Amino acid sequence: MMMFQMRWRTILPQQCVLLVTCLLINLEAVPIDIDKTKVQGEPHVDGAKIETPDTGLYYDEYLKQVIDVLETDKHFREKLQTADIEEIKSGKLSKELDLVSHHVRTRLDELKRQEVARLRMLIKAKMDSFQDTGIDHQALLKQFEHLNHQNPDTFESKDLDMLIKAATSDLENYDKTRHDEFKKYEMMKEHERREYLKTLNEEKRREEESKYEEMKKKHGDHPKVNHPGSKDQLKEVWEESDGLDPNDFNPKTFFKLHDVNNDGFLDEQELEALFTKELEKVYDPKNEEDDMVEMEEERLRMREHVMNEIDVNKDRLVTLHEFLKATEKKEFLEPDSWETLDQQQVFTETELKEFETHILQQEDELQKKAEDLQQQKEELQRQHDQLQAQKQELKQVVQQMEQRKLQQGSPLSGPAGELKFQPPGEHQVGNAQNHLAGDQPLPPGHITGQEAAAGSDHVQIHP
Repeated sequence: MMMFQMRWRTILPQQCVLLVTCLLINLEAVPIDIDKTKVQGEPHVDGAKIETPDTGLYYDEYLKQVIDVLETDKHFREKLQTADIEEIKSGKLSKELDLVSHHVRTRLDELKRQEVARLRMLIKAKMDSFQDTGIDHQALLKQFEHLNHQNPDTFESKDLDMLIKAATSDLENYDKTRHDEFKKYEMMKEHERREYLKTLNEEKRREEESKYEEMKKKHGDHPKVNHPGSKDQLKEVWEESDGLDPNDFNPKTFFKLHDVNNDGFLDEQELEALFTKELEKVYDPKNEEDDMVEMEEERLRMREHVMNEIDVNKDRLVTLHEFLKATEKKEFLEPDSWETLDQQQVFTETELKEFETHILQQEDELQKKAEDLQQQKEELQRQHDQLQAQKQELKQVVQQMEQRKLQQGSPLSGPAGELKFQPPGEHQVGNAQNHLAGDQPLPPGHITGQEAAAGSDHVQIHP
């Protein structure tokens, strides 16, 4: 696995195999045009911290953290020195996890719990988007194959075994996924081009077709591309990038020059860097007819071809021995011509029709969803308008009530909006108290409000 290779390359070259099939190759390769013959005097920093690239896996961060913790254990590192790739892939190395220190196991347990919590949160977010309830997290966790979901609390040897196997499988399919995405990209370009032509009149359509054919021809008019991995191709790099005499070409020296991280291997990134000069013959970002997405696909094709020819044990690394053996083959000296993408058919007309049908289905689904959302919006607007109308009606009723109270001489609403009502007798008592407040003499036989409140049974009136 490559991430272990990047972290432990200073121990033994054999240690690289731990994640050779698990992680992407070291992505921090320096540019190919650096002349190592001029910097050989610079000291190599042993054990230097090397930044690891994003693998593109959805559990990339978890994978990196597990590696960071494992590499701190001395026992585990020692076992790596004698492990081969079959022991790793078979799960034998994973059993060594039982012997690591308590501190390492505790930290691994914590990482696993965090990862399980993260996955559950992702599941919940996905289910919430569909407004589902009653989520069975344990059942849904089964879809994640990089950890043992039956034991969400502790990191066991089975977890390490599953992590290695999951990353191995995922990365083996990485190139295939890239090819599939590129094909979709090319089909979408052609689909959009044809749809655009439908919007033009006959004259404009002919002009566009003529321009399209002219650009294709211009793109195809480029110097000969050397067969990737051939002697001619490597000698061109030796001369133009490394600045060395082509007559002095030496495969062993070439290998060491382009093993930019000095780990004894040419990894995928280092190999891809060798093809820059060939790609520049075909693609120029300044040219309208040159597509840089196609350039990266061409780079991928070249790297795959060389790996298939040289990488004997299929560990995604080229050793010096494998490299030198390849230079002895007839194909190295007399290779076949290399066909670039513009000379190949990326997709068939049938595949394009199927792709367009799929696009139409997606567009229909999106249109239906848009219509449903529009209907929901209209219904919400209708309900809002209805509530506003009811609110306005209630406001008018309250105003009418207030007006009636004013006309009848009734008090208005109190500070809290409550209505104030007084019994008829209370109104008279209030008037009597007003007379007292004004020091007006009371007529004979008149009772005061206080006397009335005390009760009429105890009051006697004398003529």
